[in-house]
Amino acid sequence: MRPLLSHLAITDRRILAFATADIDRAGVRHQAALGEISNVDIRSSFARRGYLAITFLNGTELDFGDLQENDAPVVLQNADRLASRGHSASPQPEPAPPAPLVPQPEPTPPAPQPVSAHLSQSHATADRRPVFGGKKHRIDELEAENAHLQEWVTRLGGLEPRQLTEEIESLRADAAALRDELSKKRRELDEISSGIVETQDLALLQEAGIYEYQHPLADTVAYKAKLASIKDKIKSMARSGKAVVGATNWTVNGSIAQGNKMVRDFSKLMLRAYNAEADNLVRTMRPYKLDSAIERLDKTAQAIERLGKTMDIRVSTEYRRIRVQELKLTADYLAKTEEEKERVRAERERQREDEKARKEFEREKARLLKERAHVESALGRLESNGDHEGAAQLRDKLTEVDSAITDVEGRAANTRAGYVYVISNIGAFGERMVKIGMTRRLEPMDRVRELGDASVPFRFDVHALIFSDDAVGLEAKLHQAFAEQRVNQVNLRREFFYATPPEVRETLERLAGNHLLEYTETPEALEWRASRSSGN
Repeated sequence: MRPLLSHLAITDRRILAFATADIDRAGVRHQAALGEISNVDIRSSFARRGYLAITFLNGTELDFGDLQENDAPVVLQNADRLASRGHSASPQPEPAPPAPLVPQPEPTPPAPQPVSAHLSQSHATADRRPVFGGKKHRIDELEAENAHLQEWVTRLGGLEPRQLTEEIESLRADAAALRDELSKKRRELDEISSGIVETQDLALLQEAGIYEYQHPLADTVAYKAKLASIKDKIKSMARSGKAVVGATNWTVNGSIAQGNKMVRDFSKLMLRAYNAEADNLVRTMRPYKLDSAIERLDKTAQAIERLGKTMDIRVSTEYRRIRVQELKLTADYLAKTEEEKERVRAERERQREDEKARKEFEREKARLLKERAHVESALGRLESNGDHEGAAQLRDKLTEVDSAITDVEGRAANTRAGYVYVISNIGAFGERMVKIGMTRRLEPMDRVRELGDASVPFRFDVHALIFSDDAVGLEAKLHQAFAEQRVNQVNLRREFFYATPPEVRETLERLAGNHLLEYTETPEALEWRASRSSGN
């Protein structure tokens, strides 16, 4: 059994091993230059100890002897680290032997015992390649690169000066051709990019806001008449050959007639392409897409002019102007049509509301007249019986009924009288949104209940019901006060506003005055709160 090493020293150039007992006699037992080492490893011996094994670049191995198992990890770590540095370090003068790195007392051969987990793992991976393994791989890479360079040197070295010059010129020509191709592709990319028209409807709609008419006319009938006139001009220019113009001196086989025929045929083909694009834009027109449609039509005309450059074929300026005017009128017509539809819907809604109010007035008046008849009949019986006290009470009642009938008739006659309501719906619209509207109903809560039908998940909460002889005017003033907070800035008939009930109350106190008798700032929202509680 081999004795354990008592000392191991690692310098910036060598690894040395020796034993204290015979260092004076035998000196250094083993040594290895760092620059010549390929691999450092600790392996298990037959005695289940670890021994330091060093593999050199030439493939030979050197056994440095056994190590104490608790020293093995430290030795392996330092040997790997310093040996790695030894590969890249430049040669330096040989230093004097250093002081021992791992001093230990001279041991006696111990009884066989299990090797530590570290040594077992090292034995299991005895073929691993630490940092030294990369050196051979690097050598292979350098040899491959050297072979490649030698191939080029051989190729060029075997050429005559004239051949070398030709080779250089050929490479330069290839480089110039590649640069020209790159420039051409870039120009094509620029042309394609310039032909792209932005058509993001949402962005265009946000930019457009409320539509502004290009040709303000009274109604859709006027727009239809104007569009019909434009279409007649389009047909007239197409028939007369003024829509597309081309070269007049083009010849085919020396014949001007054949040349003119070819120009006419190609002009018709180009015109059909332009009209197809224009007609498609008219069919798919939306008012907020007008700018993108005009730009797209201009790009089409530019493409036709570019493709027909040989024969000088292009869409005439006047024809392009008329077709753009057609797009503008179409957009105006569609916007006016939608505006009139919305006006009709609002008018029908107002008529339905007025009809409901009229029927309520009639029912209330009929009820009051019936009640008045009963009071008069009872009054006659009391007077005939001589009950003067009871008759006096019925006369007061009759006066009240007559006053109520007068009020109902006045309400029915005054179409501006009614209730202004302020309502909210936290569950549907949140805490910062209210609806401010007006109703002529005798019972305004009927209108509020209708608004809270199945179209919203929760019922509306009422913050204020204000009766006014000029409810229409009061509603208009409130809408004007909160104009900037209006939710729908396009359709002003949608009476929702970004405001809180306390904010509306401040404005009402200023505008309504004594008419504001009661105001509830905090909504009950019973269904919404109960739904949240049950959800938790």
